[in-house]
Amino acid sequence: MPTPIDAAQLSVGTELPPLRVEPISRTTLALFAGGAGDHNPVHVDIDAARAAGYDDVFAHGMLSMAYLGRLLTRWVPQQRIRSLQTRFVAVTPVGAHPECRGTVTAIDRAGDETVATISLQVTLPDGTTTLTGQARVALA
Repeated sequence: MPTPIDAAQLSVGTELPPLRVEPISRTTLALFAGGAGDHNPVHVDIDAARAAGYDDVFAHGMLSMAYLGRLLTRWVPQQRIRSLQTRFVAVTPVGAHPECRGTVTAIDRAGDETVATISLQVTLPDGTTTLTGQARVALA
């Protein structure tokens, strides 16, 4: 269950606790492909990835997006997420340890709700940003 948010203590600049995920493994990629129905061979077949110009297979962008969803739902219940938009910036290689971060960039009243806008990003230990995005979350 997520830790409830006290809207009165939230302000622009508040950072969500980072989410550091397990290293991306070939098993993770195969399981995600099966669960998501995305069987693009560049994610599971090294020969296909090399034929496409990559050194090795790499993570699905949707897997990184799912990690951002996990970052948010550790903080608020899923039903409070009003929108989640992402942009894929770079591939996440096998063995990488992605870290997901979020920072509150705005707090607005939308009808009867107080909604926080959160800037999101997934980065690798070498500083590479692989995914950026934005979410709008209704606060308690």
